[in-house]
Amino acid sequence: MTADNFIDSPAEPVYVPFRDVSPDALQNLIESFVLREGTDYGLVDVAFDVKVAQVRRQLERNEARIVFDPESDSVSIVVV
Repeated sequence: MTADNFIDSPAEPVYVPFRDVSPDALQNLIESFVLREGTDYGLVDVAFDVKVAQVRRQLERNEARIVFDPESDSVSIVVV
């Protein structure tokens, strides 16, 4: 296998344990995720801080994961 084979093959996403992310970076990542998710939350408005706490709990319960995509050099949260 040559070095060219590594360049041509798509890189797999990397799952990052949320505990390995600094507290500030984790907070920023969660807030960014909540802001991207939109505003349609049903019949009841949910405060931003509550949404952030809900996502944090999802990460703690392994219901969501942090994913690094080496192809786009980006990080996001995905719901499992």
